[in-house]
Order: sequence, then C-alpha cells, then structure tokens
Amino acid sequence: MDRKRFLINGVSLLGVAAIAPSVFGNKSGSEGDEKGNCLTSPSETAGPFPTITPSSLVQTNIVGDRTGIAFTINIRILNSNADCNPLEGAIVDIWHCDKDGNYSEYGGTTMQTTDYTSYHFLRGRQTTDSNGDVNFVSIFPGWYTSRATHIHVHIYNSAGTSLLVTQISFPEGSGSAVELVNSATAYGYTKGMSGYTYNASDNVFSDDSTNAEMCSLSGSVANGYALTHEIRVNGPVLGINDLSAPDFDLSNVYPNPIEDQGYFALTLRSESKVTLQILDLNGRFVSKPVSSNFGTGEHTISFDRGSLSTGIYMYKVTVENENGTFEKSNRLIMK
Repeated sequence: MDRKRFLINGVSLLGVAAIAPSVFGNKSGSEGDEKGNCLTSPSETAGPFPTITPSSLVQTNIVGDRTGIAFTINIRILNSNADCNPLEGAIVDIWHCDKDGNYSEYGGTTMQTTDYTSYHFLRGRQTTDSNGDVNFVSIFPGWYTSRATHIHVHIYNSAGTSLLVTQISFPEGSGSAVELVNSATAYGYTKGMSGYTYNASDNVFSDDSTNAEMCSLSGSVANGYALTHEIRVNGPVLGINDLSAPDFDLSNVYPNPIEDQGYFALTLRSESKVTLQILDLNGRFVSKPVSSNFGTGEHTISFDRGSLSTGIYMYKVTVENENGTFEKSNRLIMK
C-alpha cells in the first residue's frame, strides 16, 4: 500500500503495535499536582461539531473514507476520586477534523463550506478496559482557522452520565509532528503552517499553563504517529458504587431550529436544580433562560430565545442534586 495515500480499511501494523496494552506500561495510578493531589482534567467546550449520535459509532477504526498520515490514539481514563486509579467501564467518545480541517456530520454553512452532513468519519466510541484504556486507529488531524490541532473527548460513566468534556492539544515547535505533518504535501497535507493558530493563542488551550491537556506523540511522517494521553475524571468515590442508572433522562431541545420558544423533556430521579445555558460556538456564555429547582418525576421545560439572533449555538443542561452534577450539551439553531 502506498503510504503517501494511506487509507486504513483495517488495522495497520503500526496501529496494532501502538494500541497494545503495554503502551502506558503497568502503571495503576498517576501523579497529580506538586502536592500529590489527583486533579481532574480541564473541562472544555464540545465545540460546534459534536457527534450527533455517538452510540451508533462504537468502533476502533474511525478513519472512514479519509486519507492522511497513519495515526493511533491511546487514551487512559483515571478516577480522581480514587487516587488516580484507572476507571474501568467508562464510555469515551472522540472526534476530530480531517487533514483539510473538515468535520463529518456537518457542512454546507459559512462555518464549514464543504458538506459532509451524510458522512461519519473520524468519530468513534469505546469503553475503557481494566487499565482504563481505549484505543483508536485514525489519521493525523489537520487544522482550521482560529484553532490549534486538537482532538475532542467526551467521557461518560458506565450508566451514560456525563463525567467530562475536554480536548487534547498537541506539542508544537520546530521539528514537531504538527509542523512535519502539515508540511507533508506528498501525503495530502497542503495547508502548511501559514495562518496556523498556536496553542498559546488558541481560545481553548491558551490558559493550560500546566500542559494538562497536552498529549505525547511518537513516530514519524513515513511510519505514522502514536498519541498517548491520560485524562482524569470525577468517577465513583472510592468504596461507593457508581449509579446503576443515569440520574436523569433528558431529551434534546426541540424544535431545532427554534423560532420563538424551545422545549426539553426531563425525568429526574431526585429533587434537582436544573440550569439551561446557551453558549456561542467558541464556548462563551450568551444566555441562561432556565435556572430553577424541580422535583422528582417528569417535566417539560420551556424557554424563550429572548434576543438571540439567528445562528448556530450550543446548549448545556446542568442537573445538580445530592448525587452530584450532571451535564448534557448539543447543538442548537436559532431560525
């Protein structure tokens, strides 16, 4: 197979080597801050292109019909509530752009002119093993205006309750994989680094002073690259079983697009404070149309769009109760 037009239809030899269980060694925990605390990884926006139906994309090979430089992604999930020990049974969704900076499931708009709404490449879901590990076979991501190279990650507990939405950043600089890959025109990466937004100027990564979101990379353009990264989440408290069912059931907001008023259906297992926030596509807060306490049971909650102009937004519903804080987010269109 010509490596210059690498298309993964099965797991490559590099992929087999890179996703072997020994990629993280036999480490059962991880260091935290300088005081030895196990700190939760930073929470970040899901961005404007989250996977629409992630449960339909349970797969290790996420390449689809894309071409590019071979890339394997190895992520370990650790429980910050259990001394940073591996969290088994966590559900991990990832998604990233292709070599040209485009996402599947979206397009045909000013944000992404190429229409890939009927495609499902570079998205996948896996469940962590006893070492807290998930592994994916992919291609090295490209970049697009205003963002550094990155991967999106959404982690749930085994019952499907959201634990963390975050992103993974890449090392930069002379001789880095980011520079070498984006200069590899023979492999189809034609954008180079002109106009690239570096981590220090990226609106997500610029405040990551401890490099908590920075991955480790090994490999080469010719042989492909392997990513390793650890993410810490607030999993079950040591000695207490995880919830056997999600603490709430939540429908997506409807109708979507919204003209004047929107709704969502919510079933609560216990009395909770429910908050609905509207964010712009950079993750900035623009409106909070709902913030109230609701009792146990089924509710249909309505909200007004207010003065929000026509466009694409993100919504985030947060449920807070005695069992913890739970969140769900998705795309929202104002018509």
